[in-house]
Amino acid sequence: MRIGILGLGRIGAFHAETLSALDAVDSLVVTDPFAEAAKAAAERFGAEVADSPEALLAAGVDGVVVAAATDAHPALILAGVEAGVPVFCEKPVARTMAEGVEVLRAVRDRDVPIQIGYNRRFDTGFVNARAAVLGGELGTLHTVRSTTLDPAPPPAAYVAASGGIFRDCSVHDFDIIRWVTGREVTEVYAAGGNRGADYIKEAGDADTTGAILTLDDGTLAVVSNSRHNGRGHDVRMEIHGFADSIAVGLEDKLPLRSVEPGTTFPAGTPHDFFMDRFAAAYRAELTAFTEVVAGTRTSPCTVEDALEAGWIAEACTLSLHEHRPVTIEEVRRG
Repeated sequence: MRIGILGLGRIGAFHAETLSALDAVDSLVVTDPFAEAAKAAAERFGAEVADSPEALLAAGVDGVVVAAATDAHPALILAGVEAGVPVFCEKPVARTMAEGVEVLRAVRDRDVPIQIGYNRRFDTGFVNARAAVLGGELGTLHTVRSTTLDPAPPPAAYVAASGGIFRDCSVHDFDIIRWVTGREVTEVYAAGGNRGADYIKEAGDADTTGAILTLDDGTLAVVSNSRHNGRGHDVRMEIHGFADSIAVGLEDKLPLRSVEPGTTFPAGTPHDFFMDRFAAAYRAELTAFTEVVAGTRTSPCTVEDALEAGWIAEACTLSLHEHRPVTIEEVRRG
């Protein structure tokens, strides 16, 4: 099949490399506002260059990957749908929830599949955790702990436009909690602090946060995030039930050092970047998209799914600023 890629920044170029290695993909068509980025990708992956998104969609692509800046997501998703071309779009659907809801309204009754990029759904550990939970192996759940710790903060310009740590970083934890447990979040309480880069505080954001989520069956989920983790990129989940407890990310590249005497775990080189931690998951995610394009599976992460994670991020952001519990229903009402 022939896949188009809209945007060739860090993640777009990474997706181009991944797609070019998939057996199902015969050719790539790429475009980027910066002509040199498109030219470099074309030379590296043998791709065809289109001079605009419109030209790319008219070039006979079977599916399109949106990896452009967040502000462009709504228009590019809608352009793909209007062209009748299946769309894969990196999260988020839009910069604001209001824009995301408008996208949902516009595409809801269209027979064009859209997959939103939440790659943890394709990580083997998280897949196994979901199977264990939904299969009843843990019994009734009481606690979930989800962690995302970055080794260093992103640049100031990125932070200023990110919408905040809950919308940019924690949202991955929110999505995977919903997916693994099969439950919805009803209420949140969030706190945050600033212990590092001044520009994060100046942007009105926190660099380290904690949030307690109450799920609709009474399970508590504790989410911990930070822009500063000197040992590496740390993504983990613990799931505790009355019958058993399991963990995702408890492996030799875990960026954590034990000080227990005689303990040599973890013994590997710590993960230092999300592309390292989730390389296999990204490949599985884009393989799934080729199956969506081929019509052999439905979207594994819909616009509706992405917006649910977004509402949790909105509630946590409000809770952080107002120092109080916030229900999901409150932010939905606006």
